[in-house]
Parts: sequence; C-alpha cells; structure tokens
Amino acid sequence: MRVRCRFGVLEAGLAMACVAAMLSVGATVQAAGEEDQPMEDRIDVYAPNPAYWAYRGKPVLLLGGSVEDNLFQIPELEAHLDLLKSAGGNYVRNTMSARDEGNVWPFKRTNGQYDLEQWSEEYWHRFERFLQLTAERDVIVQIEVWATFDYYRDCWARNPFNPKNNATYTAEESGLPLVVNSHPLATENNFFWSVPAERNQHTVLKYQRRFVDKMLSYSLSFGHVLYCMDNETAVTPEWGKYWSQYIQAKAAEAGVRVHTTEMWDPWNLSDAKHDATFDHPETYSFVDVSQNNHLNGQKHWDNAQRQRARIAGQRRPLNNVKIYGADGGRFGNDRDGMERFWRNVFGGMASARFHRPDSGLGLSDKAQANIRSARMLTGAMDVFACEPHNDLLSNREPNEAYCLANPETEYAAYFPNGGSVDLDVSGLAGPATVRWLHVLSSQWRQSRSVQGEGPLRLECPSKDYWAVLIR
Repeated sequence: MRVRCRFGVLEAGLAMACVAAMLSVGATVQAAGEEDQPMEDRIDVYAPNPAYWAYRGKPVLLLGGSVEDNLFQIPELEAHLDLLKSAGGNYVRNTMSARDEGNVWPFKRTNGQYDLEQWSEEYWHRFERFLQLTAERDVIVQIEVWATFDYYRDCWARNPFNPKNNATYTAEESGLPLVVNSHPLATENNFFWSVPAERNQHTVLKYQRRFVDKMLSYSLSFGHVLYCMDNETAVTPEWGKYWSQYIQAKAAEAGVRVHTTEMWDPWNLSDAKHDATFDHPETYSFVDVSQNNHLNGQKHWDNAQRQRARIAGQRRPLNNVKIYGADGGRFGNDRDGMERFWRNVFGGMASARFHRPDSGLGLSDKAQANIRSARMLTGAMDVFACEPHNDLLSNREPNEAYCLANPETEYAAYFPNGGSVDLDVSGLAGPATVRWLHVLSSQWRQSRSVQGEGPLRLECPSKDYWAVLIR
C-alpha cells in the first residue's frame, strides 16, 4: 500500500505517520495509486540557459500584470486570469496577505478572538482555488510567504498573530508587541526575529511554522509555484535564510524541488542587503530584482546588467515580480512602467510583471498591449538563445534603443520613443528579413529583405514605442 499525500508518497509502514502529520496541518490525502508528478512538469531553471525558467520541459519567459497582489483573495479571480491569459500573460504575484477590505485571515475567529490552533476554511479554500485556476492556465505563481506590511501599523493592530487578537498566547509568552506604529524599515516587530539564529522565540515560531506548513500542504502539490520569503524586507538575513531552507526541506521530504528567493527593501541592488540573495545560491536559487524598477532610463538598464554580470559565473533567473510606473502613481508614470518592462525583457531577465494599479500598470489596456506585443516578438524568435547586445548598436543616444541578439541568427531591438540607430549584422551569413512591431497596437508591419553585411540602419516608422526583429 502507498499513500500519496501533499508531503510525498510513503510506504505502508510510514503511511499512518504521514496521515497524522497531515491532519495536524489540515492537509488532504489523495487516493492510492496516483503517480508522483514528474519533475519536468514543475517549474525549474532552464539548463541550457540558466538565466531563464523552464516549465513542462520547455523554456518559458514569464510576463504578467494583475489588479492586486494577494490575488487569491479577489472576487473575480477566474475572469481576471482569463484576461491575463488572453493577453499572453503567464505570471502573477501572490502575497499571503489578508489586510484589504473583503479579505479573510488564515485563522478561525470565535467570540472576537482568533485561535491559532484552528484554520479559517474560507482563507485556505480561496488559496487552493487560486492554485487550481492558475495551474489550469499554466500561469506561474510567485508567492510571498510573509506579507511584510501586514505586520506593521494598523494592519498589525488587526493581525491574528498580534497577542491582543488571539486566545493562543499572551504578549509575555510571545514577546510580541501589541502596537507597532513604525514603518517596516525600522524592523521593530519581534515577529521577524523569532528564528533560532536570532531570538529563538519558540512560542511564535511554532505558529509561524504551522502557517507555512499549512500553505505548503496545498502548494507543494502544484508544480507552477515559486517562493519569495518576504516583501521589501529590511530584517536580518537569518530570517529569510531560515524560511528558505525550511521550505526547501519540506519540499525535499515531499520528493519535489522548489525554488526560493528573498526581496530586500533597498532600491540599489548593490546595497549589502542584496548580497544574501546574489551571493548565496545555496540558499536562494533565483534572485528577485524588482527594486531596480524604481530606476529610470539608461540607469535602469545599466544597473540590471551589472547584477547580471555579477552572477555570470553561476547564472540564475533574475525575476521582476513588480514593475513600477503609472500616471498618478508614486514611482513614475505610464512611460516609465512600459520602458522598464521592455528593458527587462531585452536585458535577459527571466520575468517581467507590471505592479498593481496605484504603483504600476496592473492589467490595464496599456499593460495588456505591452504583454501581448512582447509575447508576439519573443514568440517569433528563440529568445532563450539570445543575449543583451547593445555593443552591436552604434550612433545611439542613451535610452534610445536596446538590443537582444544571437548574432549569427537573429537580432531584436526596442525603441522607447522612436529614433534611429545602426545595428551590426555582419554575423549573418546571408540575406535577412526586417519586421517592425508597433507595441501599443500589437501589430506587425510588412517585412522587408536586407543583406547581412555591415551595419544596418534601423529607423523607427514614427516617434512611438517600437520593436524590430531581424532574422
């Protein structure tokens, strides 16, 4: 007899132990006789080019945008995912957050107090449904385990982990504050210092583990999930390291491999805090570089390329789960958001997702157009065999054009605002075709033939957002 559970497949002698462990975290047991999910059905690093991901055995570029961060909690989830899919999107962010109106927290509430020993069925139903709907559409999910801002200010005042809101432990037993009025940058909530390498707060850690175990009891059964430990954290590296290793160990027990990262607060990717992800592939198998998307223009590109060179000896995917920039927002305008999106695609990044409305383009009409056009362009070439190649461009002004190429086969260029440059296509052995793509209308122009000799003059049809493919 074999029992397949959300933590793996065990022989009969261990089956009852598995069942007991699952029941303790609210997991489910599936019928005997089901086969394990093959590793190639799970998202993994693309071996021929580790700068990218592979899913279901094929390389995949992750593009997306969505209306909210804690997507599993929104009411019109299925329609929103269908809209994303129709635009060519395949990538969403999901914080395990419960702070917005209409959200539910993960624990059961009785007589005004939460019980950390009992689960909210609705919270976990929403999460499982979200995983099922995204899996059906081959949409990759990047989970953020600890939604940092849920643990500060007015959100902490409502959070079940706050001792004043639960009947499970007191402030004295947990060492947790009842009030935290500061920004997360001040790191004044002891919640994020509970791990053994820091304050080793057993009471809090017990229920933190229980929460993560419950989450994994659903997510490990799905192969389309990536794990980020936090959102814009400023705490000790030991916190993220602990949870990354904890999740990896739980996955290994279940017989699967998962990929983890951390998201640090500093906008400058050269800040020492980012060293924990860039310099420690044994802890983090990919790097989220979203904070770079606060930068503009040529500086945005140059900084990303420095980080790419930094890990050239041991390549890993560089993900952008948050691309800032929308008219009226705090971090740039629509143009900034669209340019950042394309510079990430042309810069050899593994993913590009527009941040939620108020800070990004979300899944607005402009976001859909850019996702659709990026998918049209990269679908017409072997982007996974290409590299950023601005060195092939001449007569170029800063931020005028960007090049992605496999020099003996194909070249692509992106123009944020029209312009003209010269492209060295001497690597081509013979004639080639040139085809322009208007980004905002997602329409190709008629192709023309050129000879693959010397520099090729690329002049945009108009002063607008354009991409061009030379093959």
